[in-house]
Amino acid sequence: MTTWGLVIETTVGVGERKHTEAYVVAHVTGSREEALAELERRARSHSPAHPRSPKRRRLLRQDDGFLLVIDGAWQSFVTRFTVAELLEDSDAPAAPEPVVEASGAPAAAVAEPVEQQVERYADGVPVKPAWLGRNDLP
Repeated sequence: MTTWGLVIETTVGVGERKHTEAYVVAHVTGSREEALAELERRARSHSPAHPRSPKRRRLLRQDDGFLLVIDGAWQSFVTRFTVAELLEDSDAPAAPEPVVEASGAPAAAVAEPVEQQVERYADGVPVKPAWLGRNDLP
């Protein structure tokens, strides 16, 4: 069976530091149509960090994926969603990576990072700052 990579290329930063970064967010084993369906689900629910105050949101279909254009107050930001066949992976893990089966399985089948429970005051501020105890800070 073919393995497809779901790739997101998104605008990060603002002003003169604005640039595009790409991420392989998941792999889907199955047909190209199944991979595109999973990619469309992700594109429709994607909420980028920029712009902070979106004025208009447009999702466009392309041959190999989708293009999300969000207009902000001053600038437009773009996110490209692409499905591509995985041919080789030089950093393949020894054990097979969990793969999303695109057979209509619920979204819970995708392994999402588990957020640790943080003790917080009533106003939502963490009791222990996240930087406390880190050795990599000056």
